[in-house]
Amino acid sequence: MGNWQQLIATSWLAYALSGSTLVLGLAAFALQIPFLLMAPVTGPLLDRVDTRRVLMAANAVACAQSVTMLSLVATGLLRPWHIVLANLVLGIVNAFDSPARQSLLSQMVERKEDLPNAIALNSSMMAAARFVGPTIAGAIIAAFGQVWAFAANAILRFAIIAALRAMRLVRAPRKAEPEPWLRQFAGGLRYAHGFAPCRNSLWLLATMSFTIQTHAAMMPWFVRERFHGDSRTLGMLLGAAGLGALAGMLYLAMRRGIGWLLATIGFASVMAALATIGFALAPVVWMGFAMLFFVGMGTMLAAASVNTLIQLAAPEGFRGRVASLYVVAFLGVSPVGALFWGWTAEHVGTPAALTTCGVVLLLASALYMTNIAAMREQFQPVYSRMNLS
Repeated sequence: MGNWQQLIATSWLAYALSGSTLVLGLAAFALQIPFLLMAPVTGPLLDRVDTRRVLMAANAVACAQSVTMLSLVATGLLRPWHIVLANLVLGIVNAFDSPARQSLLSQMVERKEDLPNAIALNSSMMAAARFVGPTIAGAIIAAFGQVWAFAANAILRFAIIAALRAMRLVRAPRKAEPEPWLRQFAGGLRYAHGFAPCRNSLWLLATMSFTIQTHAAMMPWFVRERFHGDSRTLGMLLGAAGLGALAGMLYLAMRRGIGWLLATIGFASVMAALATIGFALAPVVWMGFAMLFFVGMGTMLAAASVNTLIQLAAPEGFRGRVASLYVVAFLGVSPVGALFWGWTAEHVGTPAALTTCGVVLLLASALYMTNIAAMREQFQPVYSRMNLS
């Protein structure tokens, strides 16, 4: 919730201070490019050290970043380059935090057959925060100003650290003499590339990240230029996507078995692509709410299903690296997309750029769907090993 409140505040301030979609894209790029660049470090690290300690250190740095941003906003000294730099710091923190959270799930669930529902439950909480956070942030900014959104994030960081300190986990066994970092990361890449369900799912997720994930960075343009709204409208629109994500995750949390994962990834991607095109063309704000609901649902259904698939299939000792590859595909590629589509929007217009994003993902989804039968056959040993269907 705190992350989303700060994201809404920084996005709104970046556009208010600069009036440029390119600056919005640059801020999003700085926030998420560390996911891509630091994967050779984060993946092997999580297979070497205590995951909980990594999370505690990452959130301590994030707390300091929140307090710094709060000070700049409160004193009126904030400038666009401050936002870009602060996003870069937070992005480096999140590059460790996000894969660590995914890797931690396997230490929290005793029976591996319960892992799909655990991942769905975890994603449901994230989706709920994605719904509640922007809604609250939009109301706070409209009523009291941006400073209170940053203050709320700083306070909530302390709650995260307290929760992590209270956890007691059994550490997974580590190799006494692990391989060198780059060789260890390369081993994770070889595994992911050699297993077709993992490879194809990650490529589709990366395409989704490069294309329609950029809708959040473009949102201030739609709010101000097309819907003539304010920060409250921005929070409600992003909250609609979060509500859709929450609905999708609650659906996954109630499913049993894993035989539906591969097809769900494809159908959810098609849903997200079509809804993105619908939002880009929506003439009124209520239609935008409806389209973003399905964008959020499709995106999170696909992402959580990919996460479940690769976590179940990953051999022991590979989960940290597999989790880092998932985070790269879901979050690390999107800054490149945000920068590229932000630049494109400056030249062809924001609606045209976002429509093109939806079309590209629709084509990639169709290509993925043609390979489902072959992927299901290769994934069959996982079904048999776990006695799932």
